[in-house]
Amino acid sequence: MAGGLQDDDLSESHEINVTPFIDVMLVLLIIFMVAAPLSTVDVPVDLPVSAAQPAKKPDKPLYVTLKSDLSLAVGNDMVLWGGLAQALDVQTQNDRNKRVFLRADKTVPYGELIRLMDALRQAGYVKVALVGLEGVPGRASATPPAVAPTSASGATAAPASAPALSPSTPAAPVPATSP
Repeated sequence: MAGGLQDDDLSESHEINVTPFIDVMLVLLIIFMVAAPLSTVDVPVDLPVSAAQPAKKPDKPLYVTLKSDLSLAVGNDMVLWGGLAQALDVQTQNDRNKRVFLRADKTVPYGELIRLMDALRQAGYVKVALVGLEGVPGRASATPPAVAPTSASGATAAPASAPALSPSTPAAPVPATSP
């Protein structure tokens, strides 16, 4: 009988149709590709270059940025100098043992960097890591600063095993450069 039902037409198919799964995965891939750049710190700052070996980066680093015009940012949010402690408390949920990654423009005077480190210490944040760009070994200045883990933005910061700054820790001298 032509056009009639055959025995094979009524049997179940035991194959999994993966086409809908592939479609869902492609949509998720596009979503993550669009969202990934939005999760990085976008405060523009001209960081100095370091020739130190990069260390393991933290999962969610907390960046405090000192821009060339001496304005401050905690993460992506601009803050006033007087509101630094409150902004850090909000970002860390009052966890003062969390490491703070300090990014400063290379044109910032050394005194202003120390002023910021003092403000962090007064706020109770003594675990401070300095951040710089990764450099090419052998092409750095005379004495490379001690910096290391790479952040999501390609910056580097001091390793977790580095001693935290305390009120009795003297600041290391910075080589002077002429313009």
